[in-house]
Amino acid sequence: MSSPKTDVDEFRKILNGANRILALCGAGLSVASGLPTFRGAGGLWREFESTSLATPEAFEDDPGLVWLFYAWRRHLALKAKPNAGHYALAELAKKKENFLCLTQNVDGLSPRAGHPESAIRMLHGNLLDITCYNKCGYAERNATRDPVCPSLAAAAEDYPPGQLSPLLDPSVDLATIKPEDLPQCPDCKRRGKTSLLRPGVVWFGESLPDGMLLEVDNWLYKDPVDVMLVIGTSAAVYPAAGYTNKAKRRGAVVAVINPDPQAKSGLDGKDFFFQGGADEFLPKLFEDVIGKLKIPDTAPLTEA
Repeated sequence: MSSPKTDVDEFRKILNGANRILALCGAGLSVASGLPTFRGAGGLWREFESTSLATPEAFEDDPGLVWLFYAWRRHLALKAKPNAGHYALAELAKKKENFLCLTQNVDGLSPRAGHPESAIRMLHGNLLDITCYNKCGYAERNATRDPVCPSLAAAAEDYPPGQLSPLLDPSVDLATIKPEDLPQCPDCKRRGKTSLLRPGVVWFGESLPDGMLLEVDNWLYKDPVDVMLVIGTSAAVYPAAGYTNKAKRRGAVVAVINPDPQAKSGLDGKDFFFQGGADEFLPKLFEDVIGKLKIPDTAPLTEA
């Protein structure tokens, strides 16, 4: 199999002439914003595998621990700013009518960069959303209060560089948080029932939002796809893992943007591989379409 191409100018011409473009984004898109990927060597939170806390079973066993983990991630996301990669994708979405971005990220940075809602699907939900664990229908969208409740205040504390937060130090015991001190569903309470609120993300073992997969497949199979962008993700988790092959079958040239050289596996001689960060490459790759990227001077949603 021929190696993928690396010519920026050649790809620019292809993208400029493309009609239908699909993008698949992962945690690597937000690395330049200071958010951890929770993959590989950095995948531990305290002594826990981060993925082991992302299940309904973990929430049922210890909702206080799971809420602390997600409250800390919310805090990081609220403090972070979108980077050049987020802004470049948002501008591409505004310039290209038939552009759809599928993001596995839950940090909410793409919408904050101005990515049109009609051109993005947040496959795994949003950290800033809060929903009823018992699925009564209650949902609070883009809740920016930090902490979510007083019992989670430890997750919203900042410390000087070089000083480890006690929350992140596995040698420091965590205080047990009682379920009654965690966020409660107000709609269930009005009906005389009790239910915890939970982060509005899709956990392992759960289905994606109703209709989203069908909607994406309908978009894919409506017409040929010209370009598929795979940005900052290994695309190892389904359903995201299948979209690259689906797009190739629809005729797409695939361009992978990733610092990991292993990410070019499966690409052929008509595809492209750009080894580096999304913040570095996306403004360059999209320049013929979006012009010189101008990043607004925006503040984080919460102050340090």
